[in-house]
Amino acid sequence: MRIAAQQLKDFLLDSGLLSKEKIEEAIVKAAESKKDLGQYLLEAELLQEAELQKVYAYVLGIPFVDLVKETIPLEILQVVPEPIAKKSNIVSFEKEGNNLKVAMLNPEDLQTIDFIKKKTGLRIVPCLTTRESIQTALRQYEKSLKAEFGDILTGEVKPGDLKKDEENVEALAAGLPIIRIVDTLLKHAILQSASDIHIEPDEKEVHVRYRIDGVLHDAMTLPKDTAAGIVARIKVLSNLKLDEHRIPQDGRFKIEKDEYKISFRVSLLPVFDGEKVVMRLLDETSKGLTLEKMGLNGKALESVHREINKPNGMILVTGPTGSGKTTTLYTTMDILNTPEVNVSTVEDPVEYRMPRVNQTQINPKVGMTFAAGLRSLLRQDPDIIMVGEIRDQETLEIAMHAAMTGHLVLSTLHTNSAAATLPRMLDMGAEPFLIASTVNVIIAQRLVRKLCNECRKPYQLDEKQMEALSKSYDVDQIFKTLQTTPETAKIVGSAKSMRDLTFYMNGGCDQCGGEGYRGRLGIYEVLEMETNIRKLVTQAATTEDLENMARKENGMCSMVEDGFMKVVNGLTTIEEIMRATKE
Repeated sequence: MRIAAQQLKDFLLDSGLLSKEKIEEAIVKAAESKKDLGQYLLEAELLQEAELQKVYAYVLGIPFVDLVKETIPLEILQVVPEPIAKKSNIVSFEKEGNNLKVAMLNPEDLQTIDFIKKKTGLRIVPCLTTRESIQTALRQYEKSLKAEFGDILTGEVKPGDLKKDEENVEALAAGLPIIRIVDTLLKHAILQSASDIHIEPDEKEVHVRYRIDGVLHDAMTLPKDTAAGIVARIKVLSNLKLDEHRIPQDGRFKIEKDEYKISFRVSLLPVFDGEKVVMRLLDETSKGLTLEKMGLNGKALESVHREINKPNGMILVTGPTGSGKTTTLYTTMDILNTPEVNVSTVEDPVEYRMPRVNQTQINPKVGMTFAAGLRSLLRQDPDIIMVGEIRDQETLEIAMHAAMTGHLVLSTLHTNSAAATLPRMLDMGAEPFLIASTVNVIIAQRLVRKLCNECRKPYQLDEKQMEALSKSYDVDQIFKTLQTTPETAKIVGSAKSMRDLTFYMNGGCDQCGGEGYRGRLGIYEVLEMETNIRKLVTQAATTEDLENMARKENGMCSMVEDGFMKVVNGLTTIEEIMRATKE
């Protein structure tokens, strides 16, 4: 859209969205980077897309519409054919008499407007919207998973067809029904924002499950005849051996469309009734996360930012499998990844491709272990090194020596808390004085599901719930932390105990698929290595002593306390905190 910078400036000043100083600074920086002012404001996160689009709509004198929470009647939606809707980012959403309202990203696309007008014979009323709004509306063209499979299995697959080709797996994988089945499974996993797809053969059928927000859900049950073909098709996509059914195989492939780019990490495992497939979905088009968006805030966030900006030392992220450790490391690397530094990694496997980062995949079969890879990296003139996981004493010692010799080392360990990491390193054979002098900060984390804002329900704890909570946690300490932490002090206000606070439970609506949750966020425990903590480490202190000192020295909040801060802010539930922190 062609809107002059001066015109946009005037309207932004009138709206009060940005100060005059910030707008003038943005105009200068946008000119320096040869970018449109609106584009720069979005990239610099000075404005949200919805805010900018509302300003554009006002300037152009057309309505703004948000379709994220809207269900469009199918007969209205299909007035604009799906191919045109996807190609031109235009969706019809309301019809009044002879007027058809359409949501667009570019209302100056007169060619498309004219085409729809001629095709429908209706008067087109263009409305401006956001990219998220368009994508949400476009998904409504999709059939449900069961309906789509019903069409495939009844319309394209004749009895005995798949059985007949079972011995010729190559022909089976190339057959149209199997291609459509696999494509449909992948498409719906992407549409539902699944993180993993499980395809599990049984004696009589094939079960498909999607992991959404950390929880597995049944998606579909398919005839047993489809199992061999589905596995063969996935092997073809992943460039794996079609005739190998006895040993596990790993591979990956990528799907690229206009609206998304998804990498699939594939793992095949022989089981009693065939081969089980698990695919991890990695969205390469997702907007870069920040530590704040992930759930770090307040004093913990300040500690992390302070320590990652040091030129050397170790940044350790701990937690069980699936707790978001790798995501935290990648986010940290993204912050540190500038043209002035050489960032190198040793990973198993390489999850996301990052520009300007030298990523090495380990391969123990040829001797490329974490230790061997790390030793080689040190001869590559690195400034920042990321080691996917410290699994043994050799890797730990090399990483610590790298941290001592002027490198910033990022890595992960499997421990239950931040303080427990230090005794764990001692158990692995590290010298106490080396730990004390190299470790900068330890971040322990878990992932919890976020409450859906549309259907969450407020409530207060009753006597029975308080009693159950008191058995699991130190309720008085948690309440004291909520009272004294700036992020929650206002919410607590004049409350005398946990009984007086408002909590939230999950409901269920169309926006969250009836689950009551949408997305995930982290709960954290950040231990910054202060002088007294370093002294305790050299004395081989216990986990409890280290935790007490961290709380006394820099007011460290436990993971549970951080979780309850997010609970009183209405971001998650007590049940989620209990699920994530139980030992």
